[in-house]
Amino acid sequence: MGKKKKFMIVLILFILLLAGAYALYTQLGQNLKPDQLAVQEQQETEEEKEDTQEKISAPDFKAYDIDGNEIQLSDYIGKPIVLNFWASWCGPCKMEIPDFEEKYLKSGDEIQFLMINMTDGSRETIETASSFIEEQEYTFPVFYDTELDAANTYQVYSLPTTYFIDSEGYIIAKATGAIDGETLQKGIDLIF
Repeated sequence: MGKKKKFMIVLILFILLLAGAYALYTQLGQNLKPDQLAVQEQQETEEEKEDTQEKISAPDFKAYDIDGNEIQLSDYIGKPIVLNFWASWCGPCKMEIPDFEEKYLKSGDEIQFLMINMTDGSRETIETASSFIEEQEYTFPVFYDTELDAANTYQVYSLPTTYFIDSEGYIIAKATGAIDGETLQKGIDLIF
């Protein structure tokens, strides 16, 4: 077999391998869309004939503002809450944050945005996070989870993670991973 023929066979096999890898990546990627919200399922009880939503109270936590003042989630119950966990080093967080800023500017009076920075003191500090916010000119409220109380309370193991909490303090939906503006709006619609 000539060198030219061997080269053509190897080239064809390589192209088939690439095509197969692309097809597999596309198929698996469709099952992991970042714009899907996990919403509390509705369940029927014996006492009630209509469907009711099983409600889970949003657990309280503490974090700190830029001046070191302690805040708690319970301070904000009364308005719908978008609770987002992020870090300035997190690429997916940086991708979704402009949508949060846009929604905050549009609906900030009606919805409480709590942007919780995962301030571990090594990879992320108050200085690096606040510099990022200033450089990007974001105006939404940022709080620093310097003791990781919020992250531990909400069992946040990956960033970004967003919770949608209604005005009564119940978790309505959760999104793990970056979400786009449309998905953010869907979550906001669920808590109004």
